[in-house]
Amino acid sequence: MVGQRAGVWRIADPRGETLAVVLMLPILLAIAIWNRFPIIYYDTGAYLVQGIGGAFLEERSPVYSLFLAVAGGAWSLWLVVIAQAAITAFVMVETARAMAPRLTVPVFLVIGAGLVILTGMAWYVGQVEPDCFTAIVALAFYLLIFHGPSLTRGRRIALFLIASFAIAAHPSHLVLSAGLIASALIYKSAASRGSKQWPAARVLMPTLSLALGIVLIVAANFGFTRQIFISRAGPVFIFSRLVQDGIVMRLLEDTCPQSGYRLCAYKDELPRTADQWLWDADTPFKKMQGFEGTNAESQRIIFDSLRRYPMMHLRTALADTWRQFELFHTGDQVEPQEWVLYPVFMRIIPAQAPAYMSARQQKGEFDFSGWNWLHIRAGWIAIVGLAALILFAAITTRRREAVFLTFIMLALWGNAAVCGALSNPHDRYQSRIVWLAPFALALMAVQGRRFALREPVESGT
Repeated sequence: MVGQRAGVWRIADPRGETLAVVLMLPILLAIAIWNRFPIIYYDTGAYLVQGIGGAFLEERSPVYSLFLAVAGGAWSLWLVVIAQAAITAFVMVETARAMAPRLTVPVFLVIGAGLVILTGMAWYVGQVEPDCFTAIVALAFYLLIFHGPSLTRGRRIALFLIASFAIAAHPSHLVLSAGLIASALIYKSAASRGSKQWPAARVLMPTLSLALGIVLIVAANFGFTRQIFISRAGPVFIFSRLVQDGIVMRLLEDTCPQSGYRLCAYKDELPRTADQWLWDADTPFKKMQGFEGTNAESQRIIFDSLRRYPMMHLRTALADTWRQFELFHTGDQVEPQEWVLYPVFMRIIPAQAPAYMSARQQKGEFDFSGWNWLHIRAGWIAIVGLAALILFAAITTRRREAVFLTFIMLALWGNAAVCGALSNPHDRYQSRIVWLAPFALALMAVQGRRFALREPVESGT
């Protein structure tokens, strides 16, 4: 009887696993609860207009937009962030069960609370935005690649479906997941020629998950437009980064008017930043009919500039990747936004507008200076600690630890490369995933001296 009661408090036990997920929910939603309403970002309005209002927007994920409707966002946006918290808590628990099966529920909850305090994790889980799913892609893929056989069928299926949805929820996740699969294939090839003691990598389920994610995107796009495509906005976002890095201006100066670009007529009106190009009211982008009107020429300029200036592309892409890697302040553009979004709330979900307006966010009560004093330092300490622990694990031939920690580091750099080089650096892009570093370190720490990442024995279904 004592042993049965003790099992409830171990995450390796299905009862403890369930308890950990449930008790983690209010911890992950602590920021939203304190705010008195889910955190809202500028893009939230577009997702509402698309998912609940039914209007197609090229620049926003139709899959996440539809998730708002399916999760009950029309009735309450709290249901959306509760669903996000449940998915995050489940994947965290499954990672902890694989990495530290002796972990108890109270210690797991302490780790979760520590992440809420030391990182921006809760700001994204409690935000009506797909950013919280970036880290989910990385953790779910790690489990499917390296721990598939030790998971029960139900857990494998759940992680597979979660990963597929998370991939489809944001365009950057497509590229990130493809990069992680490629990394796993390289590792698998190298491990097959080396020691048998390296953990086996299985890429079938992650590959199928990526394929399903693409199917979800294509199906959602078809549902809105009756046309088959993955993205119409991708080239435009890449183009905006080339504007910011000066590549577009150089091409126009070198080739206009002979090249015949429509943009030649606006050469002297190019803004300095990607955000100004995309979002300012009176830019050539708007004059050329936005995403739909500039897509074809954006693609042409991207390929033409790649042929002419390959080293300039490489140099700026590497610089933007590094810049993105070091940018992870919490609270990027999380501010009062009623001047933009209140009309959207009144048109799409008017019953929720009063609660939205009474939230701390809309009253301007957020001050991120103290948060970021802590988050930036904690983030860098965790990143340096992660690198040091990878080196230590490699030197001491702790292969499973080395693989896990390296996978997390690859996810951090992969996200920086995707968002920095294919879009343009913003704090929120890296802030949404940097919490994986302290999470990984915490799981290693609770193993104590034994430190070994043994495959857990499933106790029940």
